[in-house]
Amino acid sequence: MRMRRMRNLEPRMEKCAAYRVAEPAALRGNWRSLKPGCEALWVEVGCGKGKFTAETAEANPNVLLIAVERCREAMVVAMEKAKAMELTNVFFIDMDVANMEVVFAEGEIDRLFINFPDPWPRKKKAKRRLTHRSFLEKYCRTVRAGGEIHFKTDNAPLFEYSLEEFAACGLEVKNVTRDLHKDGVVGIMTGYEEKFYSLGTPINRCEVVCKPFTLPPEEKKKEAQAHE
Repeated sequence: MRMRRMRNLEPRMEKCAAYRVAEPAALRGNWRSLKPGCEALWVEVGCGKGKFTAETAEANPNVLLIAVERCREAMVVAMEKAKAMELTNVFFIDMDVANMEVVFAEGEIDRLFINFPDPWPRKKKAKRRLTHRSFLEKYCRTVRAGGEIHFKTDNAPLFEYSLEEFAACGLEVKNVTRDLHKDGVVGIMTGYEEKFYSLGTPINRCEVVCKPFTLPPEEKKKEAQAHE
């Protein structure tokens, strides 16, 4: 998510310090210590300004929700929402999703949310899409077998591409819809989603059941070369 640079970012971040995990790698394999006895660990990648994050945490008080956001300007707004609502079951990490395996242990996550990611429409940028198979492999290592990825987007080409990627990786896909709110609002919306809904833009959604898989060696080699 892109936002204008905030001149008062650091003071605002400091006021919400209790909601930010400054050294997330230190909690790898032990995230549930932030909420002992929690029923599940959910992770949202790219939480933006946090409307979905805060409302999901509020609606599921027995779940621990970790929100990942690379843009600190967006994340501080999300943290301020959580603080204003006095939530105790949500924490935030400012990091790149590519570092998932550094921060979360194998099979540690129960559910992963991917809401309205950048579609990276140019074909040569496909590897940056958060539903590209290289990302899916990381998710399926950190989400337990049988755990789920919940994916939403307003971008129809991205959705179709994603369904193809899920299938190529041998992942089960269920509850597929290309017009989620056709008969009325379903579930908790993000801020973007509310705008799309008001404009009559169809929302695509599906759930993906995770299982371990490994990319072929030749694809791993291509991925390594792409990041050099």
